[in-house]
Amino acid sequence: MTGDGGTARAAGISPAEPVEGGGKSPARVVVVDDQTVVREGIVMLLGLLPGIEVVGSGADGEEAVRLVAELAPDVVLMDLRMPRCDGAEATRRIRAEYPQTQVVVLTTYADDDSLFPALKAGARGYLTKDAGGDEIVRAVEDVLSGDAGLSPRIQRRLLERLSEPEPPSVAVPPDGLTARETEVLVLIAEGMSNHEIARSLHVSTATVKTHINNLFAKARLKDRAQAVRYAFRNGLIKLGGGPGI
Repeated sequence: MTGDGGTARAAGISPAEPVEGGGKSPARVVVVDDQTVVREGIVMLLGLLPGIEVVGSGADGEEAVRLVAELAPDVVLMDLRMPRCDGAEATRRIRAEYPQTQVVVLTTYADDDSLFPALKAGARGYLTKDAGGDEIVRAVEDVLSGDAGLSPRIQRRLLERLSEPEPPSVAVPPDGLTARETEVLVLIAEGMSNHEIARSLHVSTATVKTHINNLFAKARLKDRAQAVRYAFRNGLIKLGGGPGI
């Protein structure tokens, strides 16, 4: 889909009034989402919220970077999974080239493979699309004041991640396997199903299947039995069970 790239004014949406009593100018916001209906719905919602002025919208990460260059918004509300340039890469480019603009992720996904790359890229806020208008306003205000604009669900996941024990070190994998592919391979060798692996790693089953397809291709494996033998042969699993050291 192609983005409208236009402003809220051009779309006939009135910008929000300044926050009552504070006298502050409204936060200038750009909305980026590849689904036209979703994007237009977010723009309409934001047009009704106090303290926010929608100045533009786009359909992918390339448009996000262009709009930031043209409009210098205070905040970008950024979807993650988009064509041409995804939200994490767009966030990285925006924070590197236009550090005065903050990024708040607004996405359907809250799995680790979506959350942590976005935060590492420089997003200061992270909301899922079930967030209410007051939560969006609060996240925008938080990132502009230097705080993190995270939903309660995301805050809990970060705390859980910090409290998790560090995984034991494993032997360096051959065949160019990534750390996550190696982790999946070890769990396969321990007898876990795709669903169990997904639950253990806090990712979707589809993400697990993608990792399995990639590691099978790199290691030239045909099935899970070969994957188990491969893990033992390369010292990723010890005979007594558990990851190799």
